[in-house]
Amino acid sequence: MITAPEVKSLAIALGADLCGVARADAFGGAPEGFRPADIYPDCRSVVVFLKAMPAELAQVPNPVPYSNTAYLIYAELDRLGLALVRALEERGIRSVPVPCDTPYLHWEEDRGHGMGILSMRHAAQLAGLGRLGRNTLLVNAELGNMGYIGAVLTAAELEPDRPLEGSPCPEDCRICQEACPENALVGQTVIQGRCRKASIVNVGRNFSIYHCHECRSRCPLHQGRRGARWRKDFSGFH
Repeated sequence: MITAPEVKSLAIALGADLCGVARADAFGGAPEGFRPADIYPDCRSVVVFLKAMPAELAQVPNPVPYSNTAYLIYAELDRLGLALVRALEERGIRSVPVPCDTPYLHWEEDRGHGMGILSMRHAAQLAGLGRLGRNTLLVNAELGNMGYIGAVLTAAELEPDRPLEGSPCPEDCRICQEACPENALVGQTVIQGRCRKASIVNVGRNFSIYHCHECRSRCPLHQGRRGARWRKDFSGFH
């Protein structure tokens, strides 16, 4: 057998910045078909890990460095998940990697609305790695909202971390909602069709560029404890 601390240490050694564990049966609020056991029936635990994008990239006006780094991090997370599954397999533990972004099956063309096979944001929250802000992004105390998320489903019964609940945002803060050029942020969710109009743009040679991330970069929490605004205004967050 293997313990949760051992799995987390493996993930960190393979390149994760942070790692947590959620119970597979903690996803009861997810739609049918999008729960861990719907993807992998033998799943008992979900191992969730974060890789941070350098915080300064959210402040660069040219969208290319941010976009290129995002794609690199997605690839790193997928490689990390596969490497973790192989490491667990060597120890006799059955596991399945989950793609951190695409491909996914659920796509509504008319609404521009897609759903990954597992909600990474909610998985990270259930694994104790942060809380969801009004911009729908995961906010971690150390990484702010710059953490990208990967996950592995495993048949091992691992001790879960304490899920985090509630919003990290101050009650009267609406900076992200007011900054959104498409008015896509509506409380607990984002209207993807509106968001995609500004955030994903096809440019020369059909490259896709993340052209808008105002909800991330304008958020006072985006740098976590590393940011001066966090220390000044949100020192009570944990």
